[in-house]
Amino acid sequence: MRVAEAVPEFADAFEFDEFNRMQREALPALLERGDNVVAAAPTASGKTALAELAICRTLADGGTALFLAPLRALTNEKERDWERFEALGYSVYVVTGERDLNPRRAKRADILVMTPEKADSATRKHESPRYSFVRDVDCCVIDEVHLLDSDRRGSVLEVTVSRLRRLCDPRIIALSATMSNVEDIADWLDAPPACTFQFGDDYRPVDLHTGVKTYTHGENAFADKYRRLYRALDLAEPHLREDGQALVFVSSRQDTVRAAEKARDALAERDVPVGARGDYEFHQEAEALSNDKLRNSVLDGVAFHHAGLAKDDRDMIERWFREGHVELLFSTSTLAWGVNLPARCVVIRDTKYHDPLEGETDISPLDVLQMIGRAGRPGYDDVGYGWVVCDRSDADRYRTLLQRGKPIESRLADDLPSHLNAEIAMGTIADLEDVMSWLETTFYYVRAASEPAQYGFDGLRDRVRKTLDDLVERGFVETDELAVAPTDLGRLTSKYYLRLETAARFHELGDRERLSVEDVLEAVAGAAEFDSVSARQSERDAIDAVLSDVDSPLDGGNRKVLAILYAGMDDSIPADLSADAWVIRQNALRMLAALSEFLDRFAGPRAANLARRIEARVDHGVSRRAVPLSAIEGVGAGRAERLADAGFESPEEVVAAGAEQLSTAGLSEGVASRIVEAARELPRIVVEWGQFPDAVDRGAHEMHELTVRNVGGGARVGIRVTVNGTGMTKKSVYLSDASTVPAAVFGTPEADELEYVVEATFPELPLMPVRATRTVQVG
Repeated sequence: MRVAEAVPEFADAFEFDEFNRMQREALPALLERGDNVVAAAPTASGKTALAELAICRTLADGGTALFLAPLRALTNEKERDWERFEALGYSVYVVTGERDLNPRRAKRADILVMTPEKADSATRKHESPRYSFVRDVDCCVIDEVHLLDSDRRGSVLEVTVSRLRRLCDPRIIALSATMSNVEDIADWLDAPPACTFQFGDDYRPVDLHTGVKTYTHGENAFADKYRRLYRALDLAEPHLREDGQALVFVSSRQDTVRAAEKARDALAERDVPVGARGDYEFHQEAEALSNDKLRNSVLDGVAFHHAGLAKDDRDMIERWFREGHVELLFSTSTLAWGVNLPARCVVIRDTKYHDPLEGETDISPLDVLQMIGRAGRPGYDDVGYGWVVCDRSDADRYRTLLQRGKPIESRLADDLPSHLNAEIAMGTIADLEDVMSWLETTFYYVRAASEPAQYGFDGLRDRVRKTLDDLVERGFVETDELAVAPTDLGRLTSKYYLRLETAARFHELGDRERLSVEDVLEAVAGAAEFDSVSARQSERDAIDAVLSDVDSPLDGGNRKVLAILYAGMDDSIPADLSADAWVIRQNALRMLAALSEFLDRFAGPRAANLARRIEARVDHGVSRRAVPLSAIEGVGAGRAERLADAGFESPEEVVAAGAEQLSTAGLSEGVASRIVEAARELPRIVVEWGQFPDAVDRGAHEMHELTVRNVGGGARVGIRVTVNGTGMTKKSVYLSDASTVPAAVFGTPEADELEYVVEATFPELPLMPVRATRTVQVG
């Protein structure tokens, strides 16, 4: 069947002219029916076209399609791939982080692309105007639905799909590599038998031969990598000698580079005929690579690929691999999930990897099957070869996986309290009956019914009821007989995607009378999200050096996080800690933002403002005096420090100085003008004392009214009046113009002098509090 016959108006959206056998068999269910569809098919058999057919049907009906991609790196790939839809007049929008979200573009998009995590976050906030677009989804395509079985991410995908079905009931198209229990997925998604497909290995374009090879494990992990590398080269060499290609998966971006360098030398020593150094045209084309190591490597027929490479470099490597210029390619797992880049021989060199947040972690069985599935080049090979290189103790486990595959399990039970709290926080669960109804919409429930002994199906309802009772006891949920409702603690926990233990820790911090920088950083570094972070032996000296003047009970990985936060505030992270610093800082910034709102709610604006200023320092790496300047749009770390060095300490001083005086900080006239205008958008507070007296008679009592005026941009402000250090009045308001506060003047017999302090604090901005004082003599 030709594409132009099946979807004539969308023919240009496909990169081929004819559908293959698998696509032809699924096509009627996708185009002629409106039911949910589940399709499991071998890797490289053309599942992407099924997603695109479902999207075509949705667009033709005037609807909006949501594509859930398994990895963040692949969302951008889809945006580029689907420029073909853009050319037909449809808009494609990748929904990224909170700061970068463009709600108007998202609302107008015909095709939305998200990861499960982003979709989870968006659906939790579906009632806010920024995320209302998620309620308009007409079709949701789940790419690689077997991600349900992922330890950390599976439960997120599961609850997100269940929530979407309750919010807007979109058509669901679930695609997967081969799995043994496709009927459970179909049961969960209510896909009828006519729309449920299990395409077996006979649909693979090339037969697959798999196996496990072991190596002798030593004491040195670095040396072990090279033992595994030489084992991988032993497996790849026969195919390279016969004009085949090999794809070797390693655990990190850095390892792709190191392995490629070592492999070039080894292949030269073995006299394996690879490379194109005599090809002048290819030599000239390789000059376009921006990565020097890659440029040298490709001429020897060896390359590396990872998500950190420049897009143009990645595109060239992929094209050269398809054309045969690159014969041996080292890659991270991203390539297995995204680009269809098959090789005659695939070797998984590393079955473990270092995760900045989890420490040493086993590669997931899903990743293993996904990588192995890349073996075999359609049109070139009759058979593909896939190998796992592992320690002898793991060999049987991987042999079983390769021979039998594995059923897809639910991971919801691992994080049931957190997800149940999120549903209650959103208001989708209002009573005990709703709790049980929600449970029945999950894959967890379906899988438990399918395997009652394994999942304890008979006790499932009791387990959920106990989970609910625990949430009530810990203060996340409140209940009266049958009704359930979220508390402020439960809402904030869900909003910021926090583990319950971390939320409880932040809540307790709000009960303290005074908070320090040390308290805030220790609360974040000690969060449960960082409990699996490991501190390597090689990092300990750097950690101790950073924390030499810091007294903290934290140890191990949490102490490492604390060191990265302290060093990050001064933009001085040691080289020994840099490998994990970016991931840890990004997670810490999310938690600092959460802590600020927790403190605003449970402790007040002053504590929230402290957390905001610390967040800004960790984010920008600026000194304490430059933090307020970083609040000005267009002022990054460098400009903030230059302005501070020139004597400017606040946006208010920048406005007062004007563009001309900013030249002392080395700014051009145009930049200075823009910075002054941006600073005007921030609040500038003036306290007007009115008829406030300078003296009061002993025993007298007067009531006065003070005015706190904002002559800059509107902002939420916490206003506090104290006398001799004792709180008198406090209020929190959105201040666009002015607000009044009462102040009583007492001629107390206990003091000869009264010092009144009016403090304005900004819980949502990293600005220093503004204070105004008056002294009243008691006579």
